Amino acid sequence: MFVSNMLIVLKYFGLAFSALLPVVNPLGSALVLLGLVGTAPKKVFHNLARRIAISTTLLLIAVELVGATLLNFFGISLPVVQVAGGFVLAAMGWGLLNEKDAPASTEEASAAEAELDSLDSKIFYPFTFPVTAGPGTIVVMLTLSAHASRTKSLEDVLGHIGIFLAVIALSSTIFLSYRFAPSITQKISPQTVHGILRVIAFILLCIGVQIAWRGLQTLLESVVK
Repeated sequence: MFVSNMLIVLKYFGLAFSALLPVVNPLGSALVLLGLVGTAPKKVFHNLARRIAISTTLLLIAVELVGATLLNFFGISLPVVQVAGGFVLAAMGWGLLNEKDAPASTEEASAAEAELDSLDSKIFYPFTFPVTAGPGTIVVMLTLSAHASRTKSLEDVLGHIGIFLAVIALSSTIFLSYRFAPSITQKISPQTVHGILRVIAFILLCIGVQIAWRGLQTLLESVVK
């Protein structure tokens, strides 16, 4: 019995982690965060990494537990979440794509340090949502939650435990990626970093459009039927 229960937990852990990892993309999200934060001391990134990882964990667990119930309560369908969330991601990608490059200077660095307190208000939005856990992640979590709540039995409880462990593991990768984001880019020239950020911004824009299109496609198919 114990072995079979563990297999169920591992099954849902593998399913959840493999589904969430490419959507969250911790390394890519770390570059986006670096572009949003800009010049800041390493200790700031250490603090941001810890708080964002915790915030992401709480958000995903909340969505996994009560997300589907909230959507049903407000009468919101998954395709609508995809369309609205996709537009949010696309808007962020467009903003990053058109952001002007400003050469770093000592005065700018000092000004950035003076404004570090403003980062605290951005822990949840936009650093946690939608940069780290975007609409696509929310949709995946809602899908996993529905998949683990089919029979109202012990297997469902074990499935939710597996998903919870996957969220913890994913948040650990987020913490490591965000914490060492400045160190990763230190060995890369500023021009290359800006180029990478532009590519990431374009990919973010494309992901947003793709998510919105999937939701819109589902809505259109429901209308045709």
